[in-house]
Amino acid sequence: MAEFVSLIASDGHKFQAWAAAPMGKPRGGVVVIQEIFGVNSHIRDVTERYAHEGYLAIAPALFDRLHRGFEVGYAPDDIAKGRELVGRIDWDKAVLDVEAAHKAAAADGKVGIAGYCFGGSLAWLAACRLTFDAAVCYYGGQIARFAKEKPRCPVIMHFGRLDAGIPMTMVEEIRAAQPGVPIHLYDAGHGFACNQRASFDKTAYAEAWKHTTEFLARHIG
Repeated sequence: MAEFVSLIASDGHKFQAWAAAPMGKPRGGVVVIQEIFGVNSHIRDVTERYAHEGYLAIAPALFDRLHRGFEVGYAPDDIAKGRELVGRIDWDKAVLDVEAAHKAAAADGKVGIAGYCFGGSLAWLAACRLTFDAAVCYYGGQIARFAKEKPRCPVIMHFGRLDAGIPMTMVEEIRAAQPGVPIHLYDAGHGFACNQRASFDKTAYAEAWKHTTEFLARHIG
C-alpha cells in the first residue's frame, strides 16, 4: 500500500510525503530523500522498493516550502527548474521536515535514511543532526560542504567515479574528514541509481542496492 500523507514539521509547516507500507509487520522505517526533481515517479518507486524490503518507507516532499507538489522529469528544462529550487532551499528547515518524516516512520522501531543527489547531502546532515539509526548517501554533491560535522549513526556513501559534478578530489576530501565512513565507488556517473535517467548504470545500481540493503539490515533490522 502506498499513498500521499500529510506531515507537520516542528515549526508548523504542513507538507506531503509519499508513504509505502510493507506486507506484514515492518522491520523498521526508512526515510527516502528526493533528488532535485521532487517526489516524482522515480522517488515514489524507490520508496516502494524499500517497502518491498520490509520497511515502512516515507519520502517527504522537501520542496513544498517553496513549490507545493513540485514534480518533474529529467529533461534539460526540468533540471533547470530543480536546480533553481534547490538553490533557494533552507537546509535547516529541510532538516525539520526530515525530522517530521522520521517521527512518522519511528512507530515501527529503528529508522534509517537514504538520500539521492540533493537527498544524499541532506541524508548526511540528518545523520549528523537528528537521531537516525543508519544513513545511506547516494552521490550527495553538498556533503563536502558539511563534511566536518559528526555523524550520530553509522553511515555509508555511494559515488560514481565518472560523476562530472562530484570529482574524486571532493570524494577524497570527504574521506579525509570522515575516515570511519565507508565510501563505495562505482564506474558510473551521477544519478547511476535512477532507472529513468540516461546515466542509469544497471551494474552499479545493483551493487549499491546490495550494499544498502545489507547495511540497513544490520542497523535497522
